Formats: sequence, structure tokens, C-alpha cells
Amino acid sequence: MRPLNPPPADYAFAYRNPPRSGNLINGLGETVRRRPDSIFHGTGSEVLDWSALDRLFVTLNTRWAMWYSVKNLWLLRRANGPIAAKKISADDPAALTETIKKKARAFGADLVGVTPVIDEHVMAGRDISYKNAICLGFPMDREKMLDVPWRRANREVMRSYVQSTKTAVRLAEHIRTLGWPARAYGLNCNDIQQLPLAISAGIGQLGKHGSLISLEHGSNLRLSTVLTDLPLMPNASVDFGVDDLCMVCQRCRIDCPPDAIHDQKQMVRGTSKWFVDFDKCAPYFTKTWGCGICIEVCPWSEPGQGATLSAKLLAKRKPEPGAETAQTV
Repeated sequence: MRPLNPPPADYAFAYRNPPRSGNLINGLGETVRRRPDSIFHGTGSEVLDWSALDRLFVTLNTRWAMWYSVKNLWLLRRANGPIAAKKISADDPAALTETIKKKARAFGADLVGVTPVIDEHVMAGRDISYKNAICLGFPMDREKMLDVPWRRANREVMRSYVQSTKTAVRLAEHIRTLGWPARAYGLNCNDIQQLPLAISAGIGQLGKHGSLISLEHGSNLRLSTVLTDLPLMPNASVDFGVDDLCMVCQRCRIDCPPDAIHDQKQMVRGTSKWFVDFDKCAPYFTKTWGCGICIEVCPWSEPGQGATLSAKLLAKRKPEPGAETAQTV
């Protein structure tokens, strides 16, 4: 797809005193691994460098977005809660993991993965003691999302966030009835980084546009997470060819109005990865009710194309030096 007449990257607002670069806050150019810092979409109780733009984003948002935001907050009142006194046995983590995944799908999740929580998944200054993360993926209505960056797509994004939060809350509540602690995270998650967790859990890979790409839905999805101490079997990360395409594809970079997408990976907090220029992206994101152009123009987001695209890309890979090759007979 191509975006429908996106507005230009010029703005009727600006900082009188520009804040510290969001790229520096994110750790662009840093060679040492560390926890990420909060920068945007804060809790409201803390003052972040870009809090003023965040407040403007809320002010400019649609009435539907406001309604869904309130509904999301209402759901999250049950994100944590009392734990049943009787704890179920966890002698068979593999069987327990499958049971929990089935329950997550029954509650509405389309994609489910499990990964251990490591220090770099946790935001700086936050105290998280849970051992495992259950990562949940939810596809958005593709037809409605074709209207990015306009209001109709914004409404679908917010609707999907509410669905993802509702499922995470129900799953966390279910786990607590089993006698194990669990906490749900949905929209405006300020304790953990849901995207790196989802990548570790095998939900998808990081794309050039800085968002998750899943084999099933491309980037046309939203995430939620449940943290728990329930002993679970982790999923392996996946490689279905995202980098193979992103290294040569220019679709998201060309269609990004503020020119915020890098053509090459960048060093960010000690890791070479795809990175989006925050200082360019955030104002346009604010102006256009959350934008979304890059995730919808991505070839992976075309319905039903993921498996075919992956097969073609993987077939073109050259074998590693010294690796055995099959003999043609």
C-alpha cells in the first residue's frame, strides 16, 4: 500500500527551549549495554524530557482515542491483585506452558510467546522481580489501518490496545487464581519494554522501521504482556528473513514524511539494531494521531504474504563458509 495524502512534516507547534535529544536519551551511539530510559508516554507522575510533547499528543488526539484510553486505564485497575492461597503444582513446565498459551488464545490473543525477563527488558529506575514474560500479539483491522495517518486508523489502533489490555488482564487474573503472582501490562507500559520481550519470545523480529514484524501479520499488530513467576518453558527467538529484506527494501524509509528512518543499523546501548530518529518521528507522530505509515507500507504487513515472502528470502541465503551443502542428484 501507499499512504493516502499524508500531511507534510511541518508543525504549528515547537519547543521554546528544545529538550535533550531523544536519540541521546535512547542511547544512540553508546557502546555499553544498559537499561533504557523513559522518554515519551510517561506515567503522568514523572516529568520526562519530552513530557510537553506527550501532553500535546493527548490534547490533539481524537475523542475515540480519549475514550479508549480511559477504558484502558479502567481495565488496568485489575492488572495486579490478590493471589490464591493454594498454589498449583508446576512440576511439568512444558505442559503448564501449553495450558497457559491455550488460555491466552481463548481470551483473545492471536500470538503467544514466553521469555525470561532480563535486566535490559526493564526500564531504568523500575523494580521488577518477575521471572517470566508471556507476550501476546493482536492483529489490527487491515482495511481500517490503510487510512494511516488519519483518524480512522487511530481509532483502530486504540481499539486494538484495549483488546490487548483486556486479554492480558484476564490472563493475569487467571494465573493468580492458580496461586502464582502475575501482572498485566498493556497501553502506556512504563515498567518494561514490550517490543524486545516479544522478540525474545519468538513473536517476531525488529524491522527497519523500529517496530515488530511478525510472520503472520507483519507489523499490523499490537502487543500486551503478562509478567509472572509461574515456571514456564521459553520460546526461542525466530529468524524468518526480516533483515534479509530490510537491508535492501526502502519502502518505509521513502514513505516516512519526516525522514526519520535510518537506512543502516545503528549502535544503540551496546547493540547494533534498526533505529528510528526520535527527534524527527515524535513531532510527526503527535501531529498525525500516532501516524503508522511505516508499519502499514511494510511488505510484511500485506495479508497472507509473510510465509511466501519468508520462504523466498531464506532460499536466497548463501550457506555459511564450511557448511555442508546438499548434493544434487
